[in-house]
Amino acid sequence: MTTENHIQQLPQTHTNTENHIQQLPQTHTNTENLIQQLPQAHTAAESHIQQTAQNHMTPQDYMRLALQLARKGEGRTSPNPMVGCVVVKDGKVISTGYHEFYGGFHAERNALLRCPADPAGADLYVNLEPCCHQGKTPPCTDIIIEKKIRRVYVGCLDSNPKVAGKGIQILRSHGISVETGILEEECRTLNEVFFHFMEHRMPFLAMKYAMTLDGKIASETGDSKWVTGEESRAYVQRLRNRYRGIMAGIGTVLADDPLLSCRMEGGRNPVRIICDSRLRIPLDSQIVKTAPYQETILAYHRQEALDWRRQSNPTASPDASLTDTALASESQCSTEKASLASFHAAQKALAAQGITLLEVPLQRQGDSAQLDLRFLLQALAERHIDSILLEGGGILNASALTSHLVQRVYAFIAPKLIAGSAAKSPIEGAGIPKMSDALKLGQIETSVFGKDFCISGRLCDN
Repeated sequence: MTTENHIQQLPQTHTNTENHIQQLPQTHTNTENLIQQLPQAHTAAESHIQQTAQNHMTPQDYMRLALQLARKGEGRTSPNPMVGCVVVKDGKVISTGYHEFYGGFHAERNALLRCPADPAGADLYVNLEPCCHQGKTPPCTDIIIEKKIRRVYVGCLDSNPKVAGKGIQILRSHGISVETGILEEECRTLNEVFFHFMEHRMPFLAMKYAMTLDGKIASETGDSKWVTGEESRAYVQRLRNRYRGIMAGIGTVLADDPLLSCRMEGGRNPVRIICDSRLRIPLDSQIVKTAPYQETILAYHRQEALDWRRQSNPTASPDASLTDTALASESQCSTEKASLASFHAAQKALAAQGITLLEVPLQRQGDSAQLDLRFLLQALAERHIDSILLEGGGILNASALTSHLVQRVYAFIAPKLIAGSAAKSPIEGAGIPKMSDALKLGQIETSVFGKDFCISGRLCDN
């Protein structure tokens, strides 16, 4: 199934922003009819279809088309933004383009290079300010000027310090009229990952969990297959394609032995990030066995790993019945050597599978210590991982929330009841004492997947 087909099969949503971006197939505007013809891009047939655009189409209509085009690059442009471009002359769409993959030409250059007609005097619609610097590709402002575009309509400004208004200034200095703020909210929402990464230099963290109607992610026995239906799980594959990385804790790995891959046709596997402070991951787990084929990062703490090996080996602890100090000292020395040897063996075996081992300090949270997630995310940002889908258990989710690292939540709710006081919930930890202090979501979107509901929103003030 193509990316375009996936785009057209998005579930019913209930916010204006989401409706504008997703442009569901059951609507029948001129813009959407044109969008649905895009698979024949750059053929004679498409050229004829595109010329049917009517003069009464507004700048907002063309910008919605640019947004739809931009989304075709989902999962392939990171850490670049998703950008679409529409070229209009004499009230007719004469060319379209989008940023297809990281390192490839940007949307404006694709649209103008493939334009079958002379674009001189045309209007250009693009959801993000054209770049004006040399990167992996030449500046988009250059080709806009070269092709004698008359007017440029921009959805929102670029937060990249190398651009940040400079692109618009250059175009205006060459006599090109520029209008900004066309569907600005929708344009920023589409690229919320890019804007967060540019403005904070931290990955955008989206927490996803599936629970029963009584708030359980698994039964008391630990069974969790499956909380939600096939439709919800299929959408999760889209999320895995959308976000650059996927994060889980060692508890999830030990309980479920997941692959954490993207099983959407044509999708891209995310970078797997496993939080395993004690380096306990089994060498026969699916994560380790498939590491040569899917980039995997293992976050751990050296002393925690050594202590766990010392404590988990019944023959490694010094014999308390030994009265001879020399014998006790020798036994302890042997314990330390065995623990260190086990630790090094684990490191070597994991590295041999191509796993990146990342040492992370601990952070105290009440009476317990967890990996410092802020430190970890900063290290991941240095590796150009701009977004992460957090599919953790209750402990890891709580740690991310209390550290104020989560930007978005996807809560899938199945119409089931499992009960049980020992059944796990999606967010554990100490909790928030007062309801008035509860973390609140904004920009709420609700979707229906089969019999399940999904509530998504941005963490306020985060």
